[in-house]
Amino acid sequence: MRNSDPLKRQCFRNEAGYTLFEIMLVLGIITILVGSSIYMLSGNLDVAKERRVETDLRSISTQLSVYEMENYFFPTTEQGLEALVTKPTIEPIPKRWKRLLEAVPLDPWGIPYQYLNPGKWNPESYDLYSWGPDRRESDDDLPRKK
Repeated sequence: MRNSDPLKRQCFRNEAGYTLFEIMLVLGIITILVGSSIYMLSGNLDVAKERRVETDLRSISTQLSVYEMENYFFPTTEQGLEALVTKPTIEPIPKRWKRLLEAVPLDPWGIPYQYLNPGKWNPESYDLYSWGPDRRESDDDLPRKK
């Protein structure tokens, strides 16, 4: 049975769909929710960068340990972390050199990791750290010094 009453069909046409005001109201609410969530999550980027530094330093330290096991010494400060990528040409030249990294990684702020051997803070070994977000040597270098 089909409803053929023209007044009822007209009534349904007027009620179907949303008004421009309703659509704009919903879009406004969505914009507020997205904006507030972005604001609340903005601190997570800094935490993620610090976690990446910790992971990179662990990985590089592991490769430095392998270098030392193979050659009985760590690369010098002058040879730097590049000694894990290409065979050093300055003394001491390792006799059993192997490529341990594809490339020397940069920290999350685009600066090479800092390597000192012997270290300032670890005179018996090496120092490996990132300058951090300020991109210069300071007291807030990562990992934080004791």
